[in-house]
Amino acid sequence: MNYRLSRRKLLGTTAAATAAASLGRFGSAFAAAGTPEQLVERSVVEIAAMIRSKQVSAVDVVKACYARIDLVNPRINAVVAQCRERALAEAAEADALLARGQIKGPLHGVPFTVKDSFDTAGVVSTGGTLGRKDFVPGKDATVVARVREAGAILLGKTNTPEFTLGGGARETFNLLHGQTYNPYGEGYLCSGSSGGAGAIVAAAGSYFDIGSDYGGSIRGPAFANGIAGLKPTYGRVPRTGHIVGYGGPFDTFQEIGPLTRRVADIELLLPIMMGQDSSDAAMAPVPLGASKDVDLSKLRVAWYDDNGSVKVSGEVQAIIKQCVGYFRALGCKVKEDRPPRFKELADTRSAFSGADGRAFMRRLLKKHGTTQASPGLNISGDAVASTEFTRLCEKMDAIKSEQLAWFEQYDLILCPVTWRAVQKVPAEFLKSPEWGAGYGGMTSEYNTTGWPAGVVRVGTSKESKGLPLGIHVVAQPWRDDVVLAAMAHIEAQTGGWIPPPL
Repeated sequence: MNYRLSRRKLLGTTAAATAAASLGRFGSAFAAAGTPEQLVERSVVEIAAMIRSKQVSAVDVVKACYARIDLVNPRINAVVAQCRERALAEAAEADALLARGQIKGPLHGVPFTVKDSFDTAGVVSTGGTLGRKDFVPGKDATVVARVREAGAILLGKTNTPEFTLGGGARETFNLLHGQTYNPYGEGYLCSGSSGGAGAIVAAAGSYFDIGSDYGGSIRGPAFANGIAGLKPTYGRVPRTGHIVGYGGPFDTFQEIGPLTRRVADIELLLPIMMGQDSSDAAMAPVPLGASKDVDLSKLRVAWYDDNGSVKVSGEVQAIIKQCVGYFRALGCKVKEDRPPRFKELADTRSAFSGADGRAFMRRLLKKHGTTQASPGLNISGDAVASTEFTRLCEKMDAIKSEQLAWFEQYDLILCPVTWRAVQKVPAEFLKSPEWGAGYGGMTSEYNTTGWPAGVVRVGTSKESKGLPLGIHVVAQPWRDDVVLAAMAHIEAQTGGWIPPPL
């Protein structure tokens, strides 16, 4: 059976009352596990253990997640397609297997959502583009297949800008599903392009989501929604089945990774998602170290609070220095420093990205049968000569080599995700000067280098009335374990994710 698009419901008191009532239906089923509200706020690690130990059934966990989605989604518009019937059937099957002493894997019975840019077998997968509004794939993207094989249960799809690239200043918006909002503030941005993923995980409607990161699309939403997110080392997690997949001149910019409420959940999920498949030829069979084996006290830490072109807000500077203090207290060698030619790499990447005159974007529209692009999708420009195109390639590679040599003196970088807390959704779609100084200007450089980078919540913004603030944590290539160990240390000091007001 194909599960079609579940359109947004109108926001109103009736919908909210219905959702609240459904949260209360479970009664004594949660006596040992806590209330349904507490249950959905558990981590992936916790809920997986609770299901395996039969403290709670997979069916009741799935029902609790849908009840939370019904409660929050009319306001935030994060989940744009659902597959309830199938999810409940899979949950019943998971409970039956467990009753017979069988476990599918480490995610047995754990509900999740996935960014709508990933193919999901039997579930509509639009990629935020009108040409795919009714597209139902026959197979899962590699990462979706892997977490489902490990026992996870798909609840539905989360909103993304068109092709993950067309949100403009509104970040997570498309003509099919509209705007996604931040669960921590009415009318606030949730960042993008994994904005729906970040919003619903933060709102505890899903235990985890899978995002893609082309220039900050996992890390921006992790910052904006106060959760944890990881862009792994380039070459670790396959892009097969993503609407912008393997291949082409911009291939090295894109990585796939998890968004969760707790750092430990990323470390559970990443080994399941990673590794070579039969399609993405850029993948490498590099083992993942364990964060517990990282000696934090011996890390050599570099930090900076600007990207060379824009000064970050005082409260963002403060949280960076706060986190630097956590590592200085461990005895780490700490120095204020930044990769060389940092702004030059960003400028070169920007020129390179538009060097084909946006032909790449137009090919995507044609491939998927879209005749009307979202307002934020940049599809026009002038192509440069092939000699200039190759010069830009060579310049990017030269800077990357210089930065890699610089990184030999450090193990970790602590730096901004963006220059200030998230703001209200703007009226315009196109990039504004302020938007240009945001996520792309501070995160995309680490897509260009391919280094692993994560974000974890540190505190709360006073300037943006209670919106989250997080920090950017970067390590050397293939040292995702160092990123996770550092993120976990910061989370232990600050508490990490806190539930949004409902």
